[in-house]
Amino acid sequence: MPAYIYVTSDFDQMSQAAGELVTADIATGLAAKNEFVLGLATGNSPTGLYKHLAKSFNAGRIDPRRVRTFNLDEYVGLPGDNAQQATLHPESYSWFMVSELFGLVERRLLETSVPWGTLVDQAALARALADHPDEYELRGADRGRAVVIGENATGILRMIREKVLDAYAAKIAASGGIDLQVIGVGGRGHVAFHESGIPFDSGQVMLVKLDDSTVENAVADGHFASAADCPRYAISMGARLIFGARTVVVLASGERKTGPVTEAVLGPVTPDVPLSYGQRLLERGGTLIFVLDEAAASGLLARPADVAARGCYVIDLRGRPYTRVADVAFARDPASNRLR
Repeated sequence: MPAYIYVTSDFDQMSQAAGELVTADIATGLAAKNEFVLGLATGNSPTGLYKHLAKSFNAGRIDPRRVRTFNLDEYVGLPGDNAQQATLHPESYSWFMVSELFGLVERRLLETSVPWGTLVDQAALARALADHPDEYELRGADRGRAVVIGENATGILRMIREKVLDAYAAKIAASGGIDLQVIGVGGRGHVAFHESGIPFDSGQVMLVKLDDSTVENAVADGHFASAADCPRYAISMGARLIFGARTVVVLASGERKTGPVTEAVLGPVTPDVPLSYGQRLLERGGTLIFVLDEAAASGLLARPADVAARGCYVIDLRGRPYTRVADVAFARDPASNRLR
């Protein structure tokens, strides 16, 4: 299967185009079955999409009562006296989803799930890792590492493996798997907290020790007052689970995303660029869609022959009136660059 690459003028057009694509796919899915399973991301990239998606729910274009959602990741170690306070912390991904999507939908979604990172006490986790080095393995070529907990684990490590990691993966599987997954991309090509350099076989849902640069960026971006306040661990879907969805929609805007997007499409499949695992989705017949602004797409636009050689279709929406973007659909032959 080819990848579909939608190129837009700016963040607003990217968000509107992505909103129409996601709405159309949910509507198609619900016409064929009773429930739709939607995978969600946090960060700046999907915020505009979520506003459009909430409008689609509220206008009755799609029924939220038939949509079940799973988020990619959640922090471990958010400030708070207990799990409830951590969940309600303004930097928790649970709170983000309430603010950016769930709280905007007038009728309740069927069910929402965010990885259960707030159930884990970071201090107790750090002690267990220090006291029981034989019960886990750190995997990764860089400073961000997956903490792969062994079958011999005891105490909190066993609890995390069984009740947090394996249980979240099992809940997704019991739902029938994710129909459509929305993701962004990090500056080094990471997806969710599957950091650059973490091997792809490190788990469907992982406990991740965060890269120092991830912590530094979180502080620099104003999410936490200092490095001491920032969580050092997270629970995250791994790339293999993310790209196990039937359809994945990748959102990227800005020059910082140019390199990783270009490498993911034109380079090899490598843990150095976890987004590149999307090529495996295409190999098994899944659908991979990039919705990019002009800056993020610039590396691909500069190499049209290489993009074509990879069998990718480019749909250029730049300069089209926003009213025409509402016509975007999953065109199966977009080579003509015509919108439905």
